[in-house]
Amino acid sequence: MRKFMKLFKSLLVAPAALGLLAPMSATANELNLADFTDYSSSKEVKNISEFNSKQLAVTNSRVDGLETRINNFEAGSFSETTTASFSADFVIGSVDGIAGQEQVSTGYSFQIDLNTSFTGEDSFDVSIDAGNAGSPNDDNTFRTFDELDLNDNGDGLTVDGISYTFPVGDKTTVFVGDSVDGSSLYNTACVYASPTDTMDDCSLSGSGIEDGAGTAAGASFELGNGFTAAVGYTGDGSTANGLMTREGNDSIGAQLTYTDESYGASLTYANVEGNDDTTFWGLNAYWTPEATGSAPSISVGYEWGDPTTADDSTQYFVGLQWDEVGPGSLGVALGNTGSITDGAEETTMYEVFYNYPVNDGMTITPVLYNREVAAAEDQTGILVKTSFSF
Repeated sequence: MRKFMKLFKSLLVAPAALGLLAPMSATANELNLADFTDYSSSKEVKNISEFNSKQLAVTNSRVDGLETRINNFEAGSFSETTTASFSADFVIGSVDGIAGQEQVSTGYSFQIDLNTSFTGEDSFDVSIDAGNAGSPNDDNTFRTFDELDLNDNGDGLTVDGISYTFPVGDKTTVFVGDSVDGSSLYNTACVYASPTDTMDDCSLSGSGIEDGAGTAAGASFELGNGFTAAVGYTGDGSTANGLMTREGNDSIGAQLTYTDESYGASLTYANVEGNDDTTFWGLNAYWTPEATGSAPSISVGYEWGDPTTADDSTQYFVGLQWDEVGPGSLGVALGNTGSITDGAEETTMYEVFYNYPVNDGMTITPVLYNREVAAAEDQTGILVKTSFSF
């Protein structure tokens, strides 16, 4: 009986000790452990209701308070208006035609996107990433996975972009940010979802102002009847050069887009400063079939550039995509590798990819491409990217 009473006393003391974990101010209602001792030393175990009801109420309230605090703290939550999404890419493959890159190699890319809304209509966005699936240094050397445009900043997490987007009235949206594209609010008429960097811009390599470096700002406008417009700006916001100065390189652009249920078109303009200031114009259009899988969607793009002193340049792009080929989607495309200066050797690229969603959070994408390089051997890549989102 004595061992039983010691065990019973321990079980009674445990809830009181747990209640002390909850933050509280010292009050006269602190638990009197002597009452437990006196009770347990009696010869007869009576109904627990004989304990001081006030002391039991204090103990229970503290335990309930701790439980409430634990329940309100959910894993992965930051605040009531903040959400986080995570993505990771694993890639394996090789590229023939690049010295030292023909061997089969692997890489990874990881990204965290944090989104917060303060009014329910705005969005404060931060992108944090890491990865080793690209060029580790800025020497303009093409490497195995550069065409997939994955993170290459190493194993340490780095802020890759930060921006704030908010409405102004009912039909205008504005954004400001750093290390994001000035064309973030553009609505380019292209539905081809390429996994490669060259084809992904739908031929807007110049007018898209997608360098993602420095300060950026822009706005989009709902014009009605299927029309939207947008403007964008990027500049060097460092103290060394500054925004809109002769020392810094600024890019400013605008876009007008029309979309309908099955087709759309957009006209894009940009003035890009650099070694030779260039004015770019880009024209894009797409068509999608009424019944998915019966025919491919068609996306086309054409861009021409007019430098201040150098020769003009052009580039084109055509992409076909079947959204229902088996469980996934199939895409093929052909286009220039970038802006081709008039009179220079024209280099083109073609690709074939298949996007296979294994489940809601995992997608496997094999891609085959051939990329012509001026005065060098063609590059043929066979890559498989496995993407996770969670």
